[in-house]
Amino acid sequence: MPDTTSEAPPSPFVLVPPLIAGVPLVVASPHSGHAYPQDFLTLSRLDRTLLRRSEDFRVDELLAGAPGVGAHLIHATFPRIYCDVNRDSDELDPTMFTESMPPERTTITPRVRAGLGVIPRISASGAPIYRTRLPLREATDRIARFWAPYHAALSALIAAQIAAHGVCVLVDCHSMPGTGLRAYDMPDFVLGDAWGSSCAAALTEAAEACLRSHGFRTNRNTPYAGGYVTRHYGRPATGCHALQVEIGRALYMDENGLTPNTGFGDIRTVMTALLRTLAGIATDLAHPSGIRTG
Repeated sequence: MPDTTSEAPPSPFVLVPPLIAGVPLVVASPHSGHAYPQDFLTLSRLDRTLLRRSEDFRVDELLAGAPGVGAHLIHATFPRIYCDVNRDSDELDPTMFTESMPPERTTITPRVRAGLGVIPRISASGAPIYRTRLPLREATDRIARFWAPYHAALSALIAAQIAAHGVCVLVDCHSMPGTGLRAYDMPDFVLGDAWGSSCAAALTEAAEACLRSHGFRTNRNTPYAGGYVTRHYGRPATGCHALQVEIGRALYMDENGLTPNTGFGDIRTVMTALLRTLAGIATDLAHPSGIRTG
């Protein structure tokens, strides 16, 4: 499979159905898309290699075992540096555009101030992306064509699981820079549950125990407590539990060469084991005598 293209993807997302019925689990990779539209490449001052460093490189492939444990798997086909679905659609940076923005379309958050809104202004390395300011229609078009369909599909998956089982567990998967992590005593995985508010404690505890049983170091919520997806959908009182999983890139890829390393297969196996564990907790949550949220 090619790593990237210069054409807009035919669909904003790929949805893979489960192979086992009856498990209220949805697994998502919102940042592994690698189809770069040519008009975006023309607008950007960065070459494709620099743009690609913002991807969650091949995380969708690390999640290939999800359907086998009963989960729906959804992953974006477009790159996060083009349109970031882990941001609110109103997290727009007014300094990026040639026109003034309507106040109702502007939500200035720390992420926007940092240049990392729904249409990012800077790359993962902090470099400015664009040669010039953009017309506002560029942002609204991307949101309509990519952000909105992705979230419509994700919302529909969650709603279907809640309708069928009373609950849904959403596992939102990402990768985090691995270069130098151990030098700063950073973990291999970070589990984000918005400081205990986005899912039942049993989910975070089970994920942590599973990863530690494989010898990995984990953190909870530091430095990643969960982005827009986790906080927006993770509302246990309404039946949806959301857990963000960040995977250290050094475990499975060469970050300089943008290629898998020898650990790729092992991490894919570990992720399948993790999802199998969470599928069991999701089934317990759906059962009348299962785990209760606190």
